[in-house]
Order: sequence, then C-alpha cells, then structure tokens
Amino acid sequence: MTSIRDTAERFFDVCETGKGWEGCKQYCHPGATFSSQARALAGIDSLERYTDWMKGLFTPVPDGRYEVRSFAVDEGRHNVAAYAVFRGTHTADGGPVPPTGKRVEADYVYVMAFDGDRIRHMTKIWNDGVSLEQLGWM
Repeated sequence: MTSIRDTAERFFDVCETGKGWEGCKQYCHPGATFSSQARALAGIDSLERYTDWMKGLFTPVPDGRYEVRSFAVDEGRHNVAAYAVFRGTHTADGGPVPPTGKRVEADYVYVMAFDGDRIRHMTKIWNDGVSLEQLGWM
C-alpha cells in the first residue's frame, strides 16, 4: 500500500511540472476540491481546475520549476503539507501582458487532505500579489 506521503510527493511533482489533471487525477478522488485566498485563483474550487491552471502557467513561464523546502505528514489529521519555492521567467506569450522578461520567486504551501490513499481537498497558501508584481503582471 502506498503511503499518503508517497502519493503527495508524486502528486506534487506532477502538478508542479505542468502535467495538468490528466497527470494528477490518479492521486485524487473524483471531485476533489480546492481552495485558496489568492485572488489569482478566485473561482477555482476543484483540484481538476487548479491542476489545469498550473499547466497553463507553463505557457508564459516555460522555464517554471520548483524547489521543495519542507514536506510534512500529519498522520492524525490525515494530511500532508508541502512548502516550496516556484521560480521562472515570463518569456513567452500567454500571460496577461506581453512577455516581460521578469522573474518570479514565490513561496507557497500546499496542504493536501486525504481520504484513504487519495487527495480529497487541497488548499494553496500563496501571496499571489507579490508573484504578479515580480512578473510585471500588475
């Protein structure tokens, strides 16, 4: 049996490398939900929509990559928290403005809640305003 840590690590990598829902769905319950207080993600309430949003981010930021800084499992609450930094440069069309050549370095946390061995809900903690300013999108 795969541990929730293993599932979370696999999901995280697939999501953060822009594979979208097709790559992520095997780690999630159908209808898995999503939440975030970031304005850039307003209206996104399913994990399917979020993973496809991440996939779309690689169009204007094709060199996007992540660095995991911490990965923690809370067995009692059946969740996993991943803290990472996303880096990339807006060098291609597809953003809200033409390519700016500006870089982003964004701290963020995913908290993945599990039901059994699959993710049922994920919360993203992220200061999107800082990231959008760094990219020249605001």
